[in-house]
Amino acid sequence: MAGRAAEPEVIWARPERAGRGPKPAYSRADIAAAAVRIADADGIDAVSMRRVAGELGCGTMSLYNYVPRKEDLYELMVDAVSGEYVLAEGPASSDWRAEMLTLGRQTRDLMRRHPWLPRIMSALYGFSPNALRYLEHCLGVLEGLDAPYGTKAELIGMVNGSVMTFVSNELAMAERARALPWSEEREQQARYAYLAGQVATGAYPRLAEALKETPAPGDADELFDRMLNRLLDSFA
Repeated sequence: MAGRAAEPEVIWARPERAGRGPKPAYSRADIAAAAVRIADADGIDAVSMRRVAGELGCGTMSLYNYVPRKEDLYELMVDAVSGEYVLAEGPASSDWRAEMLTLGRQTRDLMRRHPWLPRIMSALYGFSPNALRYLEHCLGVLEGLDAPYGTKAELIGMVNGSVMTFVSNELAMAERARALPWSEEREQQARYAYLAGQVATGAYPRLAEALKETPAPGDADELFDRMLNRLLDSFA
């Protein structure tokens, strides 16, 4: 079958061009940029080898010479948008918590710019050039944390996983809100009124106490920062 290798293959280990012969008509960056444009405009389900080939103006079978599998195309896309991180150069700040919070905010912004990203994220894509650049930077930021490097790597993974879950929920809620026949505020008011009625019955005393002590949600930015700060607190 076209595009299927006999053995697992890492796209980054595959030469972008052969040592001999003419220069390829397209680079991996060209292919990734075309796929990202399609996904940003029409969603990840619109990304296909045929569609990307059409965007580039080449034949679908020709594209397989550059990208053997659709999974490789996804990996190129994830790496391309990972290059959007703004990583400070030079020595890391002594405030590793503030630095990790800033990086977490960048990840959230990145995923909201490219809402298809959480759909295709995979730990298998964590070894692309821009992913390695990001990981090395994060480990440098965490020099001030008194913990083994393995623990620091776990912290980075937990931050990224928490951000991805948060953004996925944001995107899903926004999608549901667009489908409502009335405002999201009216929907929330109806649900909160129902919850208040259930708690008022006395059947849920622990939940009643929890709701008394739970801070007001605030806006999404405040909630996001609180979530990440509590995660960082657990490693501090």
